[in-house]
Amino acid sequence: MELFFKGYIAAWSAACLVALGLFLRDPAALAIGRRSYWHFLGEPWKLATFVAGAALITLAAPYTGDPTRDYVDGLFMSVLCFTTAPWVVAALYFASRRRITWTEAYVALCAWLFSASWSYDIYLVYRDGDYPATWFANLFASSVIYLAAGLFWNLEWRRGRGVIFSFLREGWPSRPAESAFFRLIGFAAIFAIPAVAAVLMFIL
Repeated sequence: MELFFKGYIAAWSAACLVALGLFLRDPAALAIGRRSYWHFLGEPWKLATFVAGAALITLAAPYTGDPTRDYVDGLFMSVLCFTTAPWVVAALYFASRRRITWTEAYVALCAWLFSASWSYDIYLVYRDGDYPATWFANLFASSVIYLAAGLFWNLEWRRGRGVIFSFLREGWPSRPAESAFFRLIGFAAIFAIPAVAAVLMFIL
C-alpha cells in the first residue's frame, strides 16, 4: 500500500477515535445518543423503506459489475446510512444555524464520512489487501446517496404546513404528531431517486 494511503488511514482513524471519545464522554449531549432519536427512526414507514432499500442494495451488490461491491459492504453501509444519516443531515442544518455545539457538528461530520466512505475503504483494505482505487469516486457518489437518504427519512406531513423536513420544526427528533406516509410519496420519490438510480445504472 502506498505511503499516502497509510497516512490517510491514520488520519481518518484518529479523527474517528476523537469523535468516538467525544460521543462516549456524554452520549445524551448528542441527539443520536438519545432514546427519542431511535424512537423517531422507529416509525413503521421508515423501517419498511429501510428494509426494502437495504435488501435491494445488498442483494444487487454482487451483480452491479463493480468488484468493490458485495453483500457485506452493501449491508453495513445500508445500516450505517439508516442509523446516522437522518441525524447527520439535521445536525449539519443546526450547525449552519449555530444551534448545536461544535462537538456534535464534528461527530456528525465524522459519522457521515465513516458511513459513506471510510467504512467502505477499510473493509476493502481488509478484503483485498490494498486501498480501493474507487475511494475518491465513492466518497462523492455515496455522499450524495447518504445525504438524500438523510433528507428522505426526515420527511413528515404536518397539519397546516404540509410536507416538511422534521428538523425544521420544534422538538426534533421527536416523532411527528401524525404519521401520513402516503402524503409523502411524491416528495419521498425525489430523495429515493439517487439510490435507486445508482443501483439500476449498474444492473441494467
